[in-house]
Amino acid sequence: MATRLPIQELRQASRRMVRQLGLLSVGNGSPGPTLPECHVLIELAGESPLTITRLAERLAVDKSTMSRTVGRLGRRGLVEASVKAADKRAKLVCLTPKGRRQVRRIDRQADRQVAAALELLAPADQAAVVEGLELYAKALTRSRAQRDFIVRPIRRSDNAALARLIRGVMREYGIADDPCAADGTEVDAMFEAYQRDRWAYFVVARGRRVVGGGGIGPLEGADDSICELRKMYFLPEARGLGLGRTLLDTCLATARELGYRTCYLETAGSMGEAHRLYERAGFRERKTPLGKTVYTSCERRFAMAL
Repeated sequence: MATRLPIQELRQASRRMVRQLGLLSVGNGSPGPTLPECHVLIELAGESPLTITRLAERLAVDKSTMSRTVGRLGRRGLVEASVKAADKRAKLVCLTPKGRRQVRRIDRQADRQVAAALELLAPADQAAVVEGLELYAKALTRSRAQRDFIVRPIRRSDNAALARLIRGVMREYGIADDPCAADGTEVDAMFEAYQRDRWAYFVVARGRRVVGGGGIGPLEGADDSICELRKMYFLPEARGLGLGRTLLDTCLATARELGYRTCYLETAGSMGEAHRLYERAGFRERKTPLGKTVYTSCERRFAMAL
């Protein structure tokens, strides 16, 4: 049974926190910037100048919303925008001296607000709050980044891109000389290779660009209840976003649908990130191999009951 996600509890806690943060005061009785405006000012204090497009990406809002926010801050003399020399359509936004003073006031106010709350917590609880917020922020970032990618079944038109991807990653990890892993009859015609009964392969794509892939097929030399996780590789741009787990879950769900009861894999010792992914998903390392694979560079073996 799937574990229930505490969605409503987290949403309610987030709303309470945002309400308590409220609007920051400039310290002289007049209202200060709104929270979205504070975020823009603080972002510019960390790196300036930035284009409106870049600011929108950093703060996860659309460009028109950011343009309006920058416009309000500009009318109050907190930021100024200039035309980018290389692109007349792009405006560079930076803080004015008044804007920098405002950021210092925001920092002082925010520090007091956070300190007052943290002083009510024990040191262990303070650390737990920081760790929890960091984990949640990272998960939100990864979730948003994943929206640009899709996992889909392989197409014949993916063959050339996948061959380059697989061989490139194998060179990166020092396993390009493995004659079995780099078998040209499979790598150069991945679509055709995985059209067989109880085989399946999926790619991760960003628009038309293939950035990862992985599949399953019967484990050679084993009974028909065991499948092998095969050719699971990602380009660097697609790593660290949770896409490996998404693709792995897709492969395992498909393996169950095809009637497999165990999934086995062999991987190179140099691929530490992959080992951690497999272990978090429920794979356990084995001392002895299953089946009759002949990989020469894959010295780590894992298996999982499905």
